[in-house]
Amino acid sequence: MTPTGAPERLLMVMPYSQFVRKAAEAGFEVWAIWDPSLRDREYLDEVAEHAQELLLTDFSDEEGLRALIAATVRLHGIGHVLHLGAEESMPPAYAEAEALGVSPNPAAAIGVLNDKAAMRGLLAAHNLSAVRSVSVATADEVPGALAGLPLPLVVKPARASGSRGVALIRDAADLEEWTERVTAAELPGPYLIEEYLQGPEFSVETLSVDGVHHVIGITAKHTTGAPYFVETSHVHPAPLADAERAAIHAVVIGLLDLAGYRFGPAHTEVVLTDRGPRVVESQTRLGGDRIPLLIETASDYDIEAAIFRTLAGEPVEPPQPRHTASVGFFLLPAGELRSVTGLDAIRALPYVQALHFPHSPGDELPTTTNSFTRHGHVVVDAESPAEAADRIARVRRLLRVDVRETTLATPKGTHR
Repeated sequence: MTPTGAPERLLMVMPYSQFVRKAAEAGFEVWAIWDPSLRDREYLDEVAEHAQELLLTDFSDEEGLRALIAATVRLHGIGHVLHLGAEESMPPAYAEAEALGVSPNPAAAIGVLNDKAAMRGLLAAHNLSAVRSVSVATADEVPGALAGLPLPLVVKPARASGSRGVALIRDAADLEEWTERVTAAELPGPYLIEEYLQGPEFSVETLSVDGVHHVIGITAKHTTGAPYFVETSHVHPAPLADAERAAIHAVVIGLLDLAGYRFGPAHTEVVLTDRGPRVVESQTRLGGDRIPLLIETASDYDIEAAIFRTLAGEPVEPPQPRHTASVGFFLLPAGELRSVTGLDAIRALPYVQALHFPHSPGDELPTTTNSFTRHGHVVVDAESPAEAADRIARVRRLLRVDVRETTLATPKGTHR
């Protein structure tokens, strides 16, 4: 509440519908800004349901976005501006919010965490999570930079998300495939080239308040391995020894401290190498792949709601998991889906928390090469990681599909 007793006013850029609802439940009056080209009208209506006003603009027009934020803040006496959506439109949003004095974070902190090359440079400058790397401005410069480094190496656009344009370079053919892919997708530089980190992978969810970083949970990741390293499942909480958990906490908190991050969620990916934990990347938002639901299933802790409760002044109390939760993804053959059965049987299982299968007979199933081309998922609860794996395996057996498979040339590039 404000000193006058009126509800605090919050402007959110690109808020998912549940964010607006949970912010309102925490006592905020919410204004929302969305790009109508990114969601259909039905979804935008859900956003508007709990907002005082839904404002629409083109996120690619940075000056227009900043002007709309400034006008809304001044007209309605907004106290805070938050952007918890996709990273691409965060820089102008936080730059304007900081200029207006209503940002909970310095714009520079947002920028350095979301830019993989800038993050890597920050860590290197402070000898934290040391990873051999080099950054170049254009794709044309990548071959020259690779020439002086031992293979294999990872190359990725510094400011892209969702594993777009990420590849493991083992030979000239890999480099050729990567160059064609980033050019076709129009993924601009700078590009980060770094050593290939080997070891188990984890996602670390944190919630920061007044510059104090609270680890909400660590999630283990499983992938297909080479060539694409697509996530096949996540398990929360990750089965870790106390020393491993402490080392991961330290490196993630160290990164957030160095960046000057003050408030909100962060999603940081870490590989536990034989030299200790190494940061892969970080984003100033919640993790994807239903990780918030895994935390809630395992711990009864709603990290989405906690963002707004802490913004309203409540203390952060990290949860203690009581169960195991896991998400398993469906990776089906590519081609025309002719029939699907088993969905009702899956939904009837008492341990299934969520099922997402967005395909119907007649749909063309894409080849799975990244997280965007998987074919759905299931979330289960369990008493252990082993039981969770068994339950996901049962769900996958119940899902019966008939696919007229498409034979396509498989590109060599690898994602991680």
